Amino acid sequence: MIRLGITGGIGSGKSYVSHLLAETGIPVYDTDSNAKRLMMEHPSIQKQLVELLGTNVYVEGRLNKPLLAEYLFSSSENASRINSIVHPIVKQDFQEWALRHSGTEVVVMECAILYESGFDKSVDKILMVYAPEEIRLQRAMQRDGATEVQIRSRMAAQFSEEEKRKRADFVIINDGVCPLWPQLQEVIDKLTTEKGR
Repeated sequence: MIRLGITGGIGSGKSYVSHLLAETGIPVYDTDSNAKRLMMEHPSIQKQLVELLGTNVYVEGRLNKPLLAEYLFSSSENASRINSIVHPIVKQDFQEWALRHSGTEVVVMECAILYESGFDKSVDKILMVYAPEEIRLQRAMQRDGATEVQIRSRMAAQFSEEEKRKRADFVIINDGVCPLWPQLQEVIDKLTTEKGR
């Protein structure tokens, strides 16, 4: 089994690419949605978040997202504290999930912060979804109902696109012009050929 990490900047279309792969039957693990699930379900995460932020971090059995976001985005040190609580559990959850799909040729981990989180160490190959900055900006503003300043701030918190491109094994262009599927098919073919060697 090959574990393929999919990453890319905000608004690049990672989730859409992952969705296309899932439609072909390739199992996809979305780190973002699973991190949110684990923050609600995992006793160790809950205990540490309460110790860090107080009992108000959970209100009526739900995660207090505004409180968490305010803390998380107020400084890089705060973000590191939250990540040190959540990321190891997500990494372990992914490894257990991948084992449950061990009969599959390829499984996918979708992660916006693949390099920043160290999750790149949990995958065998990395696919970066690339789109020009202005396209990503417009997509993210439209999707999130956010301002240009907010999106640019999030972009600045991630590794640069060039850094991601250098580190990736595969890069596909999602600019609304280049057809996506032929690029993806080529990646899948290369992965399955490599596995068969």
